[in-house]
Amino acid sequence: MDIAKLYGSLVRRCLDGHPALAGRLIRTGLHLEHFRCGHLADKRLPEGYKYLNERTVYRVVRALDHPENMAYTNIFAPVEILQGFGLASVSMEALSSFLAGFYLEDVFIDAADGLGLSSTLCSYHKNFLGALEKGVLPRAKIAVTTSTACDGNVGTFRRIEEACGIPTYIIDVPHEDTPEAEDYVAYQLSELIRLLEDVMGKPFREDELKKTLDRENESKAHYLSFMKKRRAHSYPGTLSLLVYLLFATHLDIGMPWVLELFKRMDSEIESFPQEEAKRLFWIHIAPYAQETLRRYLNFGESVVICGDDFNLDYTEVLDSRYPLKALSRKLIRNMFNGNFERKTEIIAGFVRDYEPDGVLEFCHWGCRQSAGGARLLKERMKEMEVPMLILDGDAIDRRNCPDGQIRTRFEAYLEEIGI
Repeated sequence: MDIAKLYGSLVRRCLDGHPALAGRLIRTGLHLEHFRCGHLADKRLPEGYKYLNERTVYRVVRALDHPENMAYTNIFAPVEILQGFGLASVSMEALSSFLAGFYLEDVFIDAADGLGLSSTLCSYHKNFLGALEKGVLPRAKIAVTTSTACDGNVGTFRRIEEACGIPTYIIDVPHEDTPEAEDYVAYQLSELIRLLEDVMGKPFREDELKKTLDRENESKAHYLSFMKKRRAHSYPGTLSLLVYLLFATHLDIGMPWVLELFKRMDSEIESFPQEEAKRLFWIHIAPYAQETLRRYLNFGESVVICGDDFNLDYTEVLDSRYPLKALSRKLIRNMFNGNFERKTEIIAGFVRDYEPDGVLEFCHWGCRQSAGGARLLKERMKEMEVPMLILDGDAIDRRNCPDGQIRTRFEAYLEEIGI
């Protein structure tokens, strides 16, 4: 029996009568996983990915152990500002993924359904809100989100505010890329800073934010260099690491450990042999627990993931001389902000740059922006003569992700790209 599933069954027994104990068991399980990542890491992993694995689990468990220094966020939140106040940003999506790692998503999603939430709400949101309802997640210091990409974010964070009784700030990001839009977002960021000064009891230091943005620029430069080398060199990994990478490219971007990570990856990849497997560019969320995709893509010998859209959603250099303006521009020009035609053209650019053998989009249940634009992207890939597969399923709820259908379609696609 899967050890994580067995451990999750122990947690499950405590959920109704002893939620605090269930929360402690979850944190203990994450401490054990952190030990495993640090001392018993899979020898097939490159050193960079071993470091990413260990740092990611450490970040989550430390934040849960010290919620007085934790902020609930989405992955697009301006985490660079939160870092200056000593806050660890843990996204609702990340925590939802870790809870699913304990095979607990069904009970939390069902609990959220009991709150009267929309049946079409994303299962990431339901899993997280159900865990809050059950009392297994701690009360964070603050919650910060943006309106980017997901129309469920605002309602979910309002629910967090009610459930936890914590200050919550929602940044409204306009779709239009104009000077007026930049000023509007910059004003909101300055309001957020004033709120943080009040909540944390310490002043904002612009010089520290500038240093963070400089590290972010250097980190991105190494990551983009790594991605160019990834066209020729193999770099073995797993679907879960594609998700973990979001901590480096989003939640902790600008922190010293992230710069160290991308330096390692950029340097290390040149020591790996030439890539012989077929290469796929991944669109949207990776269902890391899905049986067929995990079997083929974890340390894949015939097919691998060579890049994805979420970890490349904003690649411009930030002007650290004007940090709030730079962060405003980052939010507005993010690939996931605005109409889908813009995202389609950005992805087309990645496909030209990284020359994958195919493109795969996983349309996660409840995510309207992904499902609504998938056909547009497939038409664009057809124009570029790049075969694209669209899979439907649920990246969190195992009950809503039938393996048989995915296996049939994925294996047929592999034949199409020559495997």
